[in-house]
Amino acid sequence: MASSSSLIALLVVLGCAAAASAATTFTVGDAQGWTIGPDYTTWVNGKSFAVGDKLLFNFAGTHTVTEVTKADYDNCAVSGNSISDTSSSPATIDLATAGAHYFICTVGQHCTSGMKVAVTVAASSSGTPPTPPSTTPGTTPTPTTPGMTPPPTTPGTTPPTTPASPSTPTGASTRVQAGAVLAAAAGVLVKLAVF
Repeated sequence: MASSSSLIALLVVLGCAAAASAATTFTVGDAQGWTIGPDYTTWVNGKSFAVGDKLLFNFAGTHTVTEVTKADYDNCAVSGNSISDTSSSPATIDLATAGAHYFICTVGQHCTSGMKVAVTVAASSSGTPPTPPSTTPGTTPTPTTPGMTPPPTTPGTTPPTTPASPSTPTGASTRVQAGAVLAAAAGVLVKLAVF
């Protein structure tokens, strides 16, 4: 009986670890950090944010990380009270609620110079990867390179393909991988508990 209790306790610990490991920390602006210059709209593209994830703002010099309303984000000004505000680097922001979150730098003209980022946070990780774009049956999708116009195709012909470049895992795919590993470990422990 004691060994069954130990295995159940271990399963509970693994469940808690699974919840904790599913969270992802995103470094805003990656290596460039939180500064004037990066395009934060482009940085957000392709990323999946979920409740429990964190945003890490790294910066040098005088900047703020101020969470504001959409109207304040659009106007690059804090009209009332900010939702949160920090001027210490590194600043870690917990994404604790689902929905849109807006961050600006309130120093001088930094926000109007591009120091603003908006992220949309999902209620939780669904555990499924994003759905690939659909194609009409009988057609072959034409691969494109950013900034290039795809070549015209004639019905019944297949355009040449370009090898895809390796992609960096997104937060969602990392969560799927971690979930699969933890599910396998839990399955093994359940089998051990039965014996």
